[in-house]
Amino acid sequence: MRIAIIGMGNMGSTFANGFINSRFINPSDVLIYTRSQKTLEDNRNIHGLSYRYQMDGDIGTCDIVIVAVKPQDFAILVADLKRYVNKEQIIVSVMAGISISRLQQDLGVDKVVRSMPNLPTQIGRGMTVFTASEELDRKELFIIQNLINTTGKSVYVSEENKIDAATAVSGSGPAYVFYFMEAMIQAAISYGFEPSQAELLVKQTISGALGLYEANSLSTQDWIAKVSSKGGTTEQAIKYFNEEEVLQKLVEGINKAKAQSELLGRQIK
Repeated sequence: MRIAIIGMGNMGSTFANGFINSRFINPSDVLIYTRSQKTLEDNRNIHGLSYRYQMDGDIGTCDIVIVAVKPQDFAILVADLKRYVNKEQIIVSVMAGISISRLQQDLGVDKVVRSMPNLPTQIGRGMTVFTASEELDRKELFIIQNLINTTGKSVYVSEENKIDAATAVSGSGPAYVFYFMEAMIQAAISYGFEPSQAELLVKQTISGALGLYEANSLSTQDWIAKVSSKGGTTEQAIKYFNEEEVLQKLVEGINKAKAQSELLGRQIK
């Protein structure tokens, strides 16, 4: 299997390194097309892959073509890329806001996968939601999912509009976690802890809580109840959060992210 990756930014390099680290693909079967500067190349290209700075006919020899450029750059490269892709290939997009139908129309292809990965893919612990055009068969979907899973875990959805929802939940999700961590760090510092101590307190607490959640089948509500003894400190904090409707406000914020994802998709022409 040969794979072409168009763009060697964060996601392009993450996929390339994930495929090779997992031994799913041989380095010689990965073609990289990039406009990146040499310094970026050295930082991201840990396997010493050869880079190409112009598209060429070898793209047409690949089974899968991954388009990992910024959405606004797609209009610049589409005419050039269209010359080399064909209907037998699978086109995998990691570009936010660009629909399957537009990719099919602009590139003249049939088999298109649209995906939304998140930042932890860079360390092999990512979450990617993906969907595909009906032209892909079950075997091809299985291959795509195995490739994506070299960077973490994935969920296939049949409805394309769930990609915007995934953008709001898992795509933006790490920032929500860091936001809550920042509140805990600031509280700890206000109580007299050194910043380094506060960061350790919060980092280990988040890591430990996630470990408990992953090691058991209990729900988040179950764990809240376990930590919240009657008349205790946790109960007071949770009671305040509920009174101030913190949970609902967080959900409303996620809804705002989803609406923005949908808006950006409509604005990309």
